[in-house]
Amino acid sequence: MTSETEDPPVPPDGGDDAPRTHPLRRRSRSSRWKALFVALLVTGVLGTAAWVLLGSRLLVARHIDVVGERLVSRDRVIAVARVRLGEPLIKLNTGAVRDRVEAVQEVETARVERRWPATVRIVVRERTPVAAVQQDNRFLQIDRYGVTVLTSAARPRGLPELDVANPVQSDPSLRSGLAVIRALPAWLSRRVASVEARSPEAVTLRLKEGAAIVWGAPERTEDKLRLLRGLLKAASHRGTKTIDVSAPEVVTTE
Repeated sequence: MTSETEDPPVPPDGGDDAPRTHPLRRRSRSSRWKALFVALLVTGVLGTAAWVLLGSRLLVARHIDVVGERLVSRDRVIAVARVRLGEPLIKLNTGAVRDRVEAVQEVETARVERRWPATVRIVVRERTPVAAVQQDNRFLQIDRYGVTVLTSAARPRGLPELDVANPVQSDPSLRSGLAVIRALPAWLSRRVASVEARSPEAVTLRLKEGAAIVWGAPERTEDKLRLLRGLLKAASHRGTKTIDVSAPEVVTTE
């Protein structure tokens, strides 16, 4: 009896004995490549942006625009600002430039802006004279804070003269006089020739037609204005020389 030996069966392709790669491993390897690609892409973008902002000649200060200047010249503002042409805009210290421009006597406030790609814009708000103070043989045109804006040999037209004993910015009487001037509406301010401030609580308005208004302290402006509207109309007919509204509860006229 003849016995036959059978060859062991050969597993088909893809059988259990064939080496296999787990799906999770394939996804993990793919994710690592994607993460590496994204990281390289972000690094490249950031590097390019940094080069454009800091190292290239594309975004640098090439032009300086000045807006709002009238009393102070454009050239003076630019000279004081000390903006270096060719400096990257991103490196510009706008706060330092603003402080230098605001140090100019005629400038009240300033704003500095970057205008991409190559412009620095300086917006100035100049001081506005509200009164004239005589000192020696000249007139100081001062703003609402008592800062001298302009100086002239003749009394400037259109500004009331402020008469104080000590015409310096820190003087309380000067501050009271300026507070009253600032609070006057147009219908009254255009009639005022001068303002006398003997003390912080003793301010007097002298009108162009000759009448005097004893205003007193700067407080209670609305009450005093309401009374004056009617009193001034009557005063022109009665020849009144003095109207005292320093205490609105008790108004006196002479």
